[in-house]
Amino acid sequence: MIRFLFRLCAALLLVVVFQMTPAQAQALRTWVSGVGDDVNPCSRTAPCKTFAGAISKTALNGEIDCIDPGGFGTVTITKSITIDCHQTMGSISNAGTNGMTIAYDSFATTDLRKAVRIRGLAFQGADTGVIGIRIIGGTNSAGSAVFIEDTVIDGNFGGAARGISDERTGGGELYIANSTVRNTGNQGVLVSPAAGSATGLKISVLINNIKIENCGVGYSAGNATSTLIRNSVFSGNTGAGVHGEGALAVSDILVASSLINGNGTGVEDINNASTIRLSDTDIISNGTAISGVSYSYVTNRIVGTTLGSAPTPLGSLSPTSGEQ
Repeated sequence: MIRFLFRLCAALLLVVVFQMTPAQAQALRTWVSGVGDDVNPCSRTAPCKTFAGAISKTALNGEIDCIDPGGFGTVTITKSITIDCHQTMGSISNAGTNGMTIAYDSFATTDLRKAVRIRGLAFQGADTGVIGIRIIGGTNSAGSAVFIEDTVIDGNFGGAARGISDERTGGGELYIANSTVRNTGNQGVLVSPAAGSATGLKISVLINNIKIENCGVGYSAGNATSTLIRNSVFSGNTGAGVHGEGALAVSDILVASSLINGNGTGVEDINNASTIRLSDTDIISNGTAISGVSYSYVTNRIVGTTLGSAPTPLGSLSPTSGEQ
């Protein structure tokens, strides 16, 4: 009898364990839907309702996908993950708050990749949004990387009033491609590690084919940053289209094959604290073309605008206004 009871208890224990395991397991791929529910396991046939509900059920280095268009709520990311809605354009309404916060100091020490990939999202701040995507972290952000693709950020006029704000003080990489940032009270994209003074803490930025329109400042880089901008448009910003500064360490910006049009100032360097190089770029119809020190290769055009500070020629000598 004792042996029978022992076997019965063991069998019941196995049943309980097997029943608990599916609920606790995290999937490499999860799903959200406008008609989902966060009590679901976030599977393809039983999707969740929000990104916040899905992220806790998604494994490290896993992926959240959108089944259909919908508003999937604000989210804080604390592990390497992909959110991909490029087939359906998922959205986040961030009226009065941040849309997405990537908090590297909350990543586990076992999370070696420290990579976050965002694709196919639309952020709508409804004119009261604070920051569309905010990236933060101290020493734990070293070696981290954020990829933002096919994304639209609009309507942030509350608080910090930015589209993308990268504030990592431990360094990292930021990649933005095929995206639009518009209608923000301050910077469309700000990359400024407040404590970044050493080379090892530098944020490296690659921007390709983005538009920043109708913001306070288009792109702003400060402190220890290195930026390459290609095939991009900065238009209608009340301040500078491209702005560089650096109270603690020099920022380095190269703008190539781009259009800087209709801004208060086309290219701006504050207190000679950055190195801005221009190549194959049209700087047209800005209030002032260039303010501060910059360097110009021979293939730029500065047309129909007050020149301001003449750029230092690089390569063969060329005029500082008109076609170069």
